[in-house]
Amino acid sequence: MEIFSSSQTFVACVTLVTTLILFIGFKWFTFDSKAKKSLPPSPPTLPIIGNFHQLGSSPRQALRDLSKKYGPLMLLQLGSIPTLVVSSAEVAREIMKTHDLAFSDRPNLSIPNILFYGSTDIAFSRYGEYWRQLKSIVVLNLLSATRVKSFRQVREEEVGLVLGALGENNGSSVDMSALLGSYTSNVLCRVAFGKTYYELGFTDKLKKFVDMLGTFCVGSYIPWLSFIDRLSGLLGQAYAISKELDHFLKGVVEDHLNKKTTGEETQDFVDILRDIQKDKTIGFTLNTNTLKAVILDVFVAGSDTIFSSLDWAMSELIKHPRVMKKLQQEVSEVGQGRPMIPEEDLEKMPYLKAVVKEALRLHAPLPLLLAREARNGVNLMGYDIPPRTQVIINAWAIGRDPASWTEPEEFKPERFINSPIDYKGLHYEFLPFGAGRRGCPGLHFGVVLIEIILANIVYKYNFALPNAVKDVDLDMTEANGVTVQRKNPLLVMPSPRF
Repeated sequence: MEIFSSSQTFVACVTLVTTLILFIGFKWFTFDSKAKKSLPPSPPTLPIIGNFHQLGSSPRQALRDLSKKYGPLMLLQLGSIPTLVVSSAEVAREIMKTHDLAFSDRPNLSIPNILFYGSTDIAFSRYGEYWRQLKSIVVLNLLSATRVKSFRQVREEEVGLVLGALGENNGSSVDMSALLGSYTSNVLCRVAFGKTYYELGFTDKLKKFVDMLGTFCVGSYIPWLSFIDRLSGLLGQAYAISKELDHFLKGVVEDHLNKKTTGEETQDFVDILRDIQKDKTIGFTLNTNTLKAVILDVFVAGSDTIFSSLDWAMSELIKHPRVMKKLQQEVSEVGQGRPMIPEEDLEKMPYLKAVVKEALRLHAPLPLLLAREARNGVNLMGYDIPPRTQVIINAWAIGRDPASWTEPEEFKPERFINSPIDYKGLHYEFLPFGAGRRGCPGLHFGVVLIEIILANIVYKYNFALPNAVKDVDLDMTEANGVTVQRKNPLLVMPSPRF
């Protein structure tokens, strides 16, 4: 192999630097020219990175602050990707209702492509016939009201285990966050797989998977710098995590192929999806990779979001004794001294539902909804939006917008009493599960999990904070991530109410 002399190295370096300067100049000129078109307001950008430097450690807060200056519809340049940021109910309605079809696509992102078998799942799949058929099959067969009810026994058994664990720790400190995390994981595992797979460490594998999903990938926003993701080892880590989960899921599918059924047990998600695979009349081929991608969707969409919603709901109840007392009065009237409140009684508790909604408003499970992408050019509120423009909807900011909410930073469940506002995607000031075609199809499944455990925990127990910490002084510091969770675990001291 020929070795460069020092002069050759110098010439190569000069050429590289010159090319880079010309490229930066071209990108700057190109974006500056775009700014003269009829585009939404936009903060100044830097070469190459655009507005990335303005996102900080908490993008949801940084974007809300920027929107106060540039408006509820603003355009950012994230690397080479033009990105609309939506921070009001009015603009969200335009995106998710008026122009829902035009903004129904997903961007092509490197990490989801690796983790979800080429983005063949529902959440990250591109919009088209494949996505429509897959969503229809999943909603009808996995997430219908009838199917959700069929897993009632699983939920109630896991609620019983949580209540038992609290009883065993009467008078001592309990890590409530860990207990709620186990509850969520156990229900999802039993519903999806038929058992928990403790011995294979599935929960730890899933955590690594979710953490990787939230990792910033340079190549997704600055394609010509994608080599950085390879050199940093990011893509290698993503492939390793994907391989680890794939090996686990292959084992699960094989277990289901080999298991003996009695005909009496409730089918889990893998059973149902396997039956769909065999059905030649549906006109859709559900291959094994798609099956595994859908199962991963269930866990990613359910585990962190349900857990964080529960954790924040309990935190807010403990921090606000007035609300806790009012909720306990309601559940006591419904429970009437029985060992547990059953699911059919949830409809008798409007204040419980208001508490859950208020927790979801203040602590949106996914503060920045999954990015959409414009399928074609759109005229949006007088602005010309080019094709392939990404859209980020700041559900966290919308849920705290003073234009929509009185005292938006305060935890007041009463605002939802006798209010038509719901989380089903018809009220754009409240978007914990998104809306439109790309709204979360599993919202009913998730809300039932939250309501049933919350009702029974406060029905059976009172809670105090360790070390004589006052309720109002409970630490509510947030950690940054794909979902917004507590920075520190919620530690409580339970005591039986009766």
